[in-house]
Amino acid sequence: MFQSAYLPQKISKKEYHDRLPDLREKLLKVQHLLQTDKSFATIILLAGLDGAGKGSAIARLYEWMDSRYLACNAYQEPPTEEERLRPEMWRYWRDLPARGETAIVFGSWYQPALRASVMGKLSDDGLEHKLASINRFEEMLAHENVLLLKFWFTLPLEKQQVRLTQLKENKRNERHYLQEWSSLKNHRKAEIAGEKAALHTSTGYAPWFVIPSHNSNYRDLALAETIAESMSRKLDQKSARPVAAPAIIANLGSVNAVEAIDLSPVKPKEEYKVELADWQDKLANLIDSKAFKKRSLLCVFQGNDAAGKGGSIRRLTAPLDPRFYKVHPISAPTEEEKLHPYLWRFWRRIPKRGHTTIFDRSYYERVLVERVEGFCSEADWMRAYNEINSFERELADSGIIICKFWLAISEGEQLKRFKEREEVAYKNYKITEEDWRNRLRWADYAIAAGDMVDRTSTRYAPWTLVSSEDKRHARIEVLKATCIALENAMSNVDGLE
Repeated sequence: MFQSAYLPQKISKKEYHDRLPDLREKLLKVQHLLQTDKSFATIILLAGLDGAGKGSAIARLYEWMDSRYLACNAYQEPPTEEERLRPEMWRYWRDLPARGETAIVFGSWYQPALRASVMGKLSDDGLEHKLASINRFEEMLAHENVLLLKFWFTLPLEKQQVRLTQLKENKRNERHYLQEWSSLKNHRKAEIAGEKAALHTSTGYAPWFVIPSHNSNYRDLALAETIAESMSRKLDQKSARPVAAPAIIANLGSVNAVEAIDLSPVKPKEEYKVELADWQDKLANLIDSKAFKKRSLLCVFQGNDAAGKGGSIRRLTAPLDPRFYKVHPISAPTEEEKLHPYLWRFWRRIPKRGHTTIFDRSYYERVLVERVEGFCSEADWMRAYNEINSFERELADSGIIICKFWLAISEGEQLKRFKEREEVAYKNYKITEEDWRNRLRWADYAIAAGDMVDRTSTRYAPWTLVSSEDKRHARIEVLKATCIALENAMSNVDGLE
């Protein structure tokens, strides 16, 4: 794929200076239009061999573009302590630009996989697995209005040797970060890994642009012109979206897993008190154990309105140290959150090692409320199943234990609880007009919930379906399932699944 990029590519100084004024004007124009339009975000990803001029190219972009609306996010290896406490992709999600903004990424999500491959720490199969995961991530970005421009800078071995010698001798470049894996001794291995990455991840929604770096003027013009043209086209084609995922098989009217939940179990009060204390003690011991320091816990609560999510969460957190857990009640996204991909706000809230995060409603609202109420397109919620599965797989692979609960009640019990909330003063805040409106679409929500469970209950993040017709029964089931999940996961603490 890179052969043509090694052919000598030059541009005269006159042509360079003749083309530069129009280019700079176009760059500023599209940047300012995007600031007003805010229809998408732009990520400029720079990769390639050491000495190919990535740092110099970034400096040129800062010179030619409006630096007020430009951010440069540089990632090095090894990650910082804060980054090591979270999944590998967390630092990239943390820094995603909002719509209207442009970010330059230097040392991207490709670097850890390429580095490991070149250094012999990742097999070919392992690299392909990583690249497949990257493809899913980048496809999601494209669907979430992110223009991703990926540039690979090439340099022949002899040219790289000259460049790196110059960098070493120039004291101004003493802080230049050498990746080592793509330096002289690993030149060929880095080329092969880079070609494999480009072949596997150059897609219609996130293509690679290979730029020869023999001549700095050619390199910088090619980079900037590609950026200006791509952003301009994206602004002119606001309706252009990546191809939607295949349609979901139509619901044939069969009873789904959510509708089949047995709502009859009841937990007697005295029995409940004993079991509650036992399971809370067990949970406290598991969370305080040495093994849990290597893991973290994510609990997701979904269910019918008035199904008792809050009460179950309070019993779950009662035995925990408040310093090490956080409950996030999830409502409609803020204006800032709407400017980012929908998973962004959840990535920012995932727990670090030794901590617990609880979502009272979650990213599953994309395939529930947003689907039923029409807050997103059919293509958006259809693709969300795979995006959520990939998200949870990344969390699980990083050592996060995921417990997902669907709390179910009958229509009759919900009506009873709604009326109680209206009549009891300290419960008034729990009932809204929206709750009553959602109740009118009970059947639609049941179908959506069934599809959700069918398509997102995985080995690494299974759903626990809980009858909450009797609140005491539901609270014990939640505690019990959480303890069992912790025990099973921590027995495999040295070999994370």
